[in-house]
Amino acid sequence: MHLSGLDLNLVPSLRALLEERNVTRAGQRIGLSQPAMSAALARLRRHFDDELLSRVGGQYELTALGRALLDRTATACDLLERVFSSRAEFMPGSEEHEFTLLASDYAIAVFGAELARTVHAEAPGVRLRFQRTPADATENTATMLSAADGLLMPHGIISGFPAVDLFTDRWAFLVADSNDEVGDRLTMADLARLPWVIYQRTYDAPAARQLSMLGIDPHVEVSVDSFQVLPFLVAGTRRIALVQRSLADLLSGVAAVRVMDPPYEAVPLQEAMWWHPVHTHDAAHIWLRETAARVGAGLMG
Repeated sequence: MHLSGLDLNLVPSLRALLEERNVTRAGQRIGLSQPAMSAALARLRRHFDDELLSRVGGQYELTALGRALLDRTATACDLLERVFSSRAEFMPGSEEHEFTLLASDYAIAVFGAELARTVHAEAPGVRLRFQRTPADATENTATMLSAADGLLMPHGIISGFPAVDLFTDRWAFLVADSNDEVGDRLTMADLARLPWVIYQRTYDAPAARQLSMLGIDPHVEVSVDSFQVLPFLVAGTRRIALVQRSLADLLSGVAAVRVMDPPYEAVPLQEAMWWHPVHTHDAAHIWLRETAARVGAGLMG
């Protein structure tokens, strides 16, 4: 099957039909009449040799192939939109554009805020939209990147996609000011004995793997999906938390905690911006990557 033999106008019709599971609503969504959408469904059924939508009682349900096509079609639509919106030139001072970046609250606070200030000064018509990184980022990376302009994530979590390095960070531990079980320095025995608060996703996986290799199996008492709330869940308790040093410095004074060095040589964190290869030669995206790299270098400086 060659693309030259396909009617790509059927792709948005297929997506609307699979997601809406209703011919009328699908037509309204993409601006087609009901007869036109019914004709599109008939053509799609002939192409796939499958009903795609089958009536069960008073409603339609997806066939097995329809369910398989659901995510693939959404990804294809996102990629097609980005391919055909690519630009040969990008003038940041006069362009109107929006970039979507997936990031943790740590990356937004430490890097995203400075990137937004730089973009505001250099490209007033450019908008940044930050979204929380999906929980299944490591399992569905290609699909996720196809719908965004970039993913802010450290090395060691995903691979196989282009990336630009942004900045390096170190790890630190948070300990409550009132925790008299910990002296001036943390010990490996402290890490094994005390309860932990952890960031519940896997984006700090290299640090977690290092702890495991050192024989430390944290006793997790609380898990959260935000790095920035860690100090509040440590303050006034026996708990400890592993956090990025730059974020700990940024949050200094928000809670009654001490920032302490690890009792081992912690592997540093190398933050990067990852993107889908479809963006590689797009002028707007090249500007975004170069700006991000410059902002990251400024943070290192």
